[in-house]
This record gives sequence, structure tokens and C-alpha cells, in this order.
Amino acid sequence: MEKEILYFECASGISGDMVTGAMLDLGADREAMERALASLPLSGYRTEIGRVKKAGLDACDFRVVLDEAHENHDHDMEYLHGTALERESEHQGHHEHPEHHEHRGLPEIMSILKDADMSVSARRLAEQTFLILAEAEAAAHGVPREQVHFHEVGAVDSIVDIVAAAVCIDSLHIEDIVIGSLCEGHGTVRCQHGILPVPVPAVINIVSAYDLPMEPVDVEGELVTPTGAALAAAIRTRGSLPARYLIRKTGLGAGKRTYSRPSLLRAMILIEEQEDDHTRDTIVKLETNVDDCTGETLGYVMEQLFAAGARDVFYTPVYMKKNRPAWQITVICREEERTVLEWILFRETSTIGIRRVQMERSVMDRMIMPWEFSLGKIDVKLCRRDGILRAYPEYESLRRLCEETSLSYKEVSRRAVEELRHELVEQNIVAEAPSHDE
Repeated sequence: MEKEILYFECASGISGDMVTGAMLDLGADREAMERALASLPLSGYRTEIGRVKKAGLDACDFRVVLDEAHENHDHDMEYLHGTALERESEHQGHHEHPEHHEHRGLPEIMSILKDADMSVSARRLAEQTFLILAEAEAAAHGVPREQVHFHEVGAVDSIVDIVAAAVCIDSLHIEDIVIGSLCEGHGTVRCQHGILPVPVPAVINIVSAYDLPMEPVDVEGELVTPTGAALAAAIRTRGSLPARYLIRKTGLGAGKRTYSRPSLLRAMILIEEQEDDHTRDTIVKLETNVDDCTGETLGYVMEQLFAAGARDVFYTPVYMKKNRPAWQITVICREEERTVLEWILFRETSTIGIRRVQMERSVMDRMIMPWEFSLGKIDVKLCRRDGILRAYPEYESLRRLCEETSLSYKEVSRRAVEELRHELVEQNIVAEAPSHDE
């Protein structure tokens, strides 16, 4: 079974508009993106999608055009970097450009996303990106996350960039996303708070918290924006390409700033060539003990771990020192997801240490196939190995049919399993298919 990988090549940095442009060039759902943007209660902007030439290469240009009241000069190179004289003037409090900043706090932005016309997974990605940005800005300014009111996230163009990128990425339906190093320039850049060194504090906080490697390049200017870094942190599942792969499609997204290195983000859809022994792989087991977490906290932690890519999460009652009742939290994951899952455990629980061990495991071949039975269409998971077959109706499909038919889960599950067993035997796939409970 072919496995698709989405690869971002950040040789010229990364920003929100570059991500959206590259995704649209790869074939992301433009109508879904435009529908989501139209549902946002925002004004003062319009979007334009076109083609531009960068270093002779044809690229998709996603542009957020702001009206005069919302303009932040983010693509005005003279304003962003200027001359030494202009920078000195900035330190003395003189500005050549009038500033019109629109500020929003995190609760306001989450409320905007809650009512947006987008899929649940796209909304989750947008929310995660804003949370990462808020944490980074809060750390930079020394205030709680909920009290952060900052131009870089509150501005109209940032909200539009992140929502557009989230919807486009989600529409490709690729879960494995590779991002290697983020190439970054040097020097200074003008931000809301004045002239700051590159990389800016928000970017430093993000790459530090999420172990995103940076690669310095000989370019004077900011190649990695806070929005770009936050998106990279939110979507990255691993940092290196597989040993062998096939390139299926390439997309180029154009940036707006002009530097000595062309502002282009290249994204590729790859097919990983599997090794012959695909029934063996390696996983990581994380363990930690806590004796002072509430049930509500543990439930929330489990949701966060699964959303971040954990393969399995479970709690085991244990007794700690001084005979205290406690819980052992166990997380099964891939090495590429370990860092962010450990960060969630440290952030959301009282743990001060996490044990980990790398383990080899043997697995069955797995595939999902659509199947029509008497009550409707469901997805079935088929697992095979060495002549053994397991067939499982997927829970979400059964749950949906329960809602549609008003039948009990027990009844829908029983009928699905019986009809599935009968069909597999009838088609001579197996002599006798195992039941759902085996």
C-alpha cells in the first residue's frame, strides 16, 4: 500500500502566504479555502491568487491585500529593513509610515475560528497554530498566554493566512509531513515593537519549544516569519525524508519580500518506497507517574496526546512511594512525534520526568476499504499476516449509522460483523472469517 508524504523544502524560509501558495499549486481545494475565508467576520482585505516568476520559475502567488486602515507594510522592503539612517530615526521615535495596528487576543481569535466554515481537522490545525504563536509571544513579552494582544497574530492578514493555509493543508489529506531545517537570514527587521534582530523572539521561542532545526544562510533579512514557524511546528511529523521515495507532484509558493535568495517555498507530494520487511517497525514508549492530577486533567491530556499523533495512550493505576495511589501514563508513538508529546506531558501534567524506551514490534498489514451492507456504507479495516485475517468495522462508521438509523450500537455492530463474515466467506477470501470480538 503506497504511503503519501508531504515535504516542505524551506531553503528560502517559510511564511503563511508561501505555504498557502505552495498548497494551492499542489492542488489543494481552492473552493474550500475561499468558503472558509468568506465565513470569517473580518473586513478590510481581499485575496488575490495568481502566477508570478521568481528566478525564472513559475510559482503560485497567494496575496492578502489590505485596505489603508489595516496596512502593516509587511512586504515593504524599504520600510522593513531600510537604511542605517532610517533605523537610527526609528530608535529616536520618528516613523515615516503611519501605523494602523489591529489587535486581537487569543480568546477573540478562537471565537472567530469556532464559527468558521471549515472542517473539524482544519479548524484544529488553525487553532493549534494560533496557540503556538500565543505561547511564543507570551514568552517573549513575559505575560500569560490569555493576556497576549499582539499585532502579528491579531492582524487581519495573519488570521487570513493561517486559516487559508490550514484549510489547504487539510484538503490534501496527507498525515505524514516532513520539514527539515528552516533556512533563516540575519540582520534586523522592523516589527510592531521596533527594530528586532533576526530571527525575531517569537520565531526563536517556537523553534526552541518544538525542536525545529534552523540553518543560517547568507541573506540579510527575515526568511522565517512567526506565522511560518508556527505552521511548521503545528504540521511537522518528522524531520527527514525516507531513504527512498518517488516524487508525484511539486508545488511552488511565492513570498512577497525581495531578498538575494528568491522567496520560494517548494512543496512535494512523495510516495515512500517501503522496505521488503514492512511487517516490522520501531516505536517509542513514554511513561510517567503522577499522583496529583484530576480526572478532568487526565481526560484532557489524553485528547491532546492523540491530537498530536500518539498511536495509543492509556492509564494504569499504581502505588507510588509512601503508598500513594497514582496513575502511570503510557504513550505509544513514533520517534518523530516524541518531542511534542513529551512537551504536552510536561505542560499539562505535574510530571517532572518522563521515561522512554525504543521498541521493535511486529505488525500486520493493514488497509481500510469501503463496504456497503444492509444498513449503509461503512469503512472496514482488514489486517493480514501469515494467512491470518482480521476484519473490523471502523467505530466512527458504526457510530454514524447509529445516529442515522436510531438503532443501538450493539445492534448495528452485530449486523455489520455477521454480514461482513458472510461476504468474506462467500467470496472465498477466507474459509471462515474471524468475528469482530476475536
